[in-house]
Amino acid sequence: MRTPMITPEGMEKLKEELDHLWRVERPDITNKVSWAASLGDRSENADYHYNKKRLREIDRRIHYLRKCIDDFKVVHYHPHQEGKVMFGAWVEIENDQKGLKKRLRIVGYEELIGAKDYISMDSPMARALLKKEVGDEVVVKTKVAEFIWRITKIEYQK
Repeated sequence: MRTPMITPEGMEKLKEELDHLWRVERPDITNKVSWAASLGDRSENADYHYNKKRLREIDRRIHYLRKCIDDFKVVHYHPHQEGKVMFGAWVEIENDQKGLKKRLRIVGYEELIGAKDYISMDSPMARALLKKEVGDEVVVKTKVAEFIWRITKIEYQK
């Protein structure tokens, strides 16, 4: 099960996407469907079929976004988070054995799309990092192997 949490920035993006779909894309596609339908025979009307399909996709996404916006809990920064890895944290980690360094942000699953440095708080990495402090070592168990990471920095967007 996924944790229904989101950062304030993530919620703002969802609301912007919903607004854009509702006020810009949906009216535009609705007009195209009406225009294509007015041409007559719909059985071989590619514009009509394509835009009807697109309208269904938009409506599904709008329904999903409205549900997310109602269901997600926005987690704001609080000073008690300082010094510990919590939801919304930017975490820098190192793996000395492999010579790897990473900078990650722990966020909700809906925020992952298009963000290569974000990880879901439900991921093995995030679960291992939660509540740890700078200098702590964490063991991340995956299906492939175990990895040891050391936390070098924790930051929050305020």
